[in-house]
Amino acid sequence: MPAELTPAQARRVALAAQGFGGKKPAKVGVSAAQRVIDQIAQFQLDTVNVAVRAAYVPLFARLGNYDRTLFDQLSASAPRRLFEYWGHAASYIDVQLFPALRQRMLENSTQPWPQITDILREHPQMMDQVLQQITAAGPLTARQLNCPDDRQQQPWWNWSAAKLILEWFLNIGTVSSAGRNTQFERRYDLTERVIPQEIFTAEPLSELGAWTALVRRCAQALGISDAASLADYFRIDRKNTNAAITELVASGELLPTTIKGSTRAYYLWHEARVPSQIHTDAIVSPFDSLAFHRDRLLDLFGVDYRIEIYLPAAKRTYGYYVYLFVSDDRISARVDLKADRKRKVLMVQAAWLEPGAPPAETARRLMGALRKMSDWLGLGEVQVAEVGTLSSQLRRYA
Repeated sequence: MPAELTPAQARRVALAAQGFGGKKPAKVGVSAAQRVIDQIAQFQLDTVNVAVRAAYVPLFARLGNYDRTLFDQLSASAPRRLFEYWGHAASYIDVQLFPALRQRMLENSTQPWPQITDILREHPQMMDQVLQQITAAGPLTARQLNCPDDRQQQPWWNWSAAKLILEWFLNIGTVSSAGRNTQFERRYDLTERVIPQEIFTAEPLSELGAWTALVRRCAQALGISDAASLADYFRIDRKNTNAAITELVASGELLPTTIKGSTRAYYLWHEARVPSQIHTDAIVSPFDSLAFHRDRLLDLFGVDYRIEIYLPAAKRTYGYYVYLFVSDDRISARVDLKADRKRKVLMVQAAWLEPGAPPAETARRLMGALRKMSDWLGLGEVQVAEVGTLSSQLRRYA
């Protein structure tokens, strides 16, 4: 492995580790999806469904057109490959990481939410009521529970007391999500009935062993990383991250390295590939693991990326729900996308060229990727609004 990487090499390492540039299967099945799970470890959830729910997009970005029910199968049916828990944020996580995440569940159990304390002060029987009903009849949504003392809570998204208790139980590992209904509500069940038995009953890891196992997966998923991006991938505090890095450097799994022109101290995963080239055209959601750590994205790809969903429209620079376009080993553009399902149209509400990207080639390749995305979503025409520095070029290919 080189002691110093060029910026182009570093980008290719990062993309290859995240599963970009590989040969796409003629038909995406469980084995291809499992390969991506092995590579990136988690799929972040997001409730916004302006084009498609975020957790579905990473498989499409890496593998191409696939039946979204496959993802539902991986996360809600036996043999379960994914489970819902707190990773980078609320995520579908590789079920093999359940033993490592038990450390997070244990630590969470020592820090009860104030709202839970308030509920139990007023209704000490409610926690037992909730658990008894889940045990007897789970999986159940929060609305399916019968808790006479239930009431709305503020400011937790108007969650009921029963919903708060269920989320607390999920936080500490007592219950897990057995899947989602058509309204995207969690269906809660006992964790021992959700997680495969051989994983649920696995030998507990030590505290250091658990954090090291998670940082190991972060390092593998990122390929090239610094301490901040390793901590950010599963939101591990820096003290535990640094202890795990020390272990992994000592074992030879993390190799200290530098990137020419960068002042950051990087680590290279010892099995990371350094491809001579990457060939891909991929539309990446704002919650894709490639873009988790914004400072790393800026350092490696020169892209200053921020989510603008929560800003007033007048204060947005690029749009409401903006995807990145990866072409080969660079990020060439970003597009604000919306699915008009009634008209069966994929709307490009804005299209922006990244500095240094060739306009005509980027527009042509981006339009090809947008047409594939439109087909995947069961839409038809791609319509491009005249907003953004790439929109005029993109409209020529629409």
